[in-house]
Amino acid sequence: MVDRINDIAWQAHQGSVAAIIQVLNERLVMSSVRTRAVFVNGVLQLLCEAATVEQLEQSTLVPKIQQILDSLAPRHIRRVNINSRIVKEEQLLWLEEIHRDTDNQLLWSQEITVSQPDLFKWLIPDLTEADTKSRKPILAKPQSLLKNPDQGKISIKTLVIGVSGLSSVILLAWLLDSWLGNPLKDLSPFTGSQSSQTANQSPPQLLNRPPSQSFSIPSDDPFVASVRLANQATTAGKTAITSTQWLELAANWQRASDLMSQVSPSHSRYQEARIRTKLYKKFSEAAQKAAEKGKS
Repeated sequence: MVDRINDIAWQAHQGSVAAIIQVLNERLVMSSVRTRAVFVNGVLQLLCEAATVEQLEQSTLVPKIQQILDSLAPRHIRRVNINSRIVKEEQLLWLEEIHRDTDNQLLWSQEITVSQPDLFKWLIPDLTEADTKSRKPILAKPQSLLKNPDQGKISIKTLVIGVSGLSSVILLAWLLDSWLGNPLKDLSPFTGSQSSQTANQSPPQLLNRPPSQSFSIPSDDPFVASVRLANQATTAGKTAITSTQWLELAANWQRASDLMSQVSPSHSRYQEARIRTKLYKKFSEAAQKAAEKGKS
């Protein structure tokens, strides 16, 4: 695509007097002719200056200017009055000086008519440029990362995971501390939201029965069943005395651990289930040690 800002010929074609002067000076530089111009009353007054009369030969200079202007075909400019004189100091009001004393100021003066512009010559580039612009792909604006809704979600998700992990570690440490201080007897119920509801719905006789009585294993979600069995084992551990009671308690903790290990990875509380599996295993080992102490 043509850069119209730097295309002097195109600007001259649009009728820019400054562009016309620049083109004339560039093309007449070999003739050592300098031009100035002003557009007055529908006529382009053109002043040609040179150091010698020979350089301003009318029969040579006029055809050159005619050819240049015809090639430019400046819009709204048809009449051009060519004035020539020996170069003088810079005069801002040179046109007034010429009109005031034409005989002494000029070597000669001649008016020419610029030929009609070749429409195809100037129209085809314009149409080509317009077609190029219409086919130019429009690039989508990049979205700001600050407006990306997923960015905030990722940060919140990471924070939730971190807090959950920290809570699990703290809970595990508290349970281990309770276990090391007095194995199972001072252990508080390790319950979740589901286990609390299940414990509240359990018949009183299940919680108050002797430790030697077998524990029931519900045939539902392994996570819920394991937590329910763990709650019952925790309650029984508070009253366990004999070696037989501790052995039965160890077996039930092991059963709770085995049930918890059956929780599917797709379960919503799978990560918690992995922690509980290891924890219940440790409680089973602690109960076995208590049973061995009772025998001695």
